[in-house]
Amino acid sequence: MRRGVLILLAAAALLAGCGSSDEGSAARSSQQPPIATPEATPAPPATPADALVATSQELRARIRAWLAHDDGTEPPPPDVDRAAAEQQRLYLLLAARPTLAARVLPQLHGRLHAEARDVIAARRAIAVLNRPRPGQKLPTPRIAEPEPPAVIRDHYRAAWRRFRVPMPLLAAVHFVESRFGRVRNDSVAGAQGPMQFMPATWSAYGLGGDVHEPRDAILGAANYLHANGAPGDERGALFHYNPSSLYVEAVSRYANRMRRDPLAFYAFYAWPVRGR
Repeated sequence: MRRGVLILLAAAALLAGCGSSDEGSAARSSQQPPIATPEATPAPPATPADALVATSQELRARIRAWLAHDDGTEPPPPDVDRAAAEQQRLYLLLAARPTLAARVLPQLHGRLHAEARDVIAARRAIAVLNRPRPGQKLPTPRIAEPEPPAVIRDHYRAAWRRFRVPMPLLAAVHFVESRFGRVRNDSVAGAQGPMQFMPATWSAYGLGGDVHEPRDAILGAANYLHANGAPGDERGALFHYNPSSLYVEAVSRYANRMRRDPLAFYAFYAWPVRGR
């Protein structure tokens, strides 16, 4: 996820007359003076708040159109991907620039204000959590297509029925750990699969499944979270999953968004892999 402020400029059309050394033309010009054409006034640059409002509105409209067409059984269409990438870029910018974010947040209202607050806080926590240690070189992400959203949501429902772990919590863990299965690397510590299990933990909670299979991994994660307090104590369960307050904060913020706004899951699903 990177830098840059979205600046929208409207080009002003300037009409220029052509001079001539022809005496007849000069005479006609003196008899019929040209009509003055007023210069167009350039539109003021859009503020980051305006850009975020417009982009988020566009993204929601395009997600609704996509779901009306196939209910998430197919990957997002290109127009959803483009709007999601722009929304993500704006949020990454705000997360990286606290002073700018402090000016932008009061200009947002209602659902978007709450969304921006949670996403910016989650992204800042993840950025600190994923910061390389001195001398550590992070591997290049291996990217593959995830399962379609409707299929992934079926896995969450199966986990909910068996372990009563809420779908938004599972989705947030899935998003933070592997971007819903897009990132196929093992972690630097050796965690594997779309829900990033250490081998010993998977042996204890994986229910005999394949750690790399999305459905098995999601059921194993629900089993582990349930055994450690979910749904009654989600934050405590998350701390067992990854003993970091930054991790707990990020996952809880993303889960809160998906709990309060069903379309947030589809927006996060469509975000490209350039940060979490």
